[in-house]
Amino acid sequence: MSTLSKDRIDVRISKEQKEFFKYASELRGFKSLSEFVIHCVFEESNKIIKDNNLIVNTIEDKERFIEAILNPPSPNANLRKAQLNYKNFIEASETNNRNSK
Repeated sequence: MSTLSKDRIDVRISKEQKEFFKYASELRGFKSLSEFVIHCVFEESNKIIKDNNLIVNTIEDKERFIEAILNPPSPNANLRKAQLNYKNFIEASETNNRNSK
């Protein structure tokens, strides 16, 4: 059976801060100030990591987009077919417009 290893963080805060945090933890129904602090630090850490990943992904997406604009890939068969279909559609529309005048 494995044992749960606990680590410790020592933090120095003012008496006013401690009372303020303790009051907030009581309002939320936490059993202890430590439980409240762990919960809040965990939640904030998750937000920071999520925001960081979003920013990193956004930067990577922008880099990919710029790369695709500056160095576009060669058109594949599907893109050439779509272009031909579009060209035929535009020509048919123009022909219909001329005939209806």
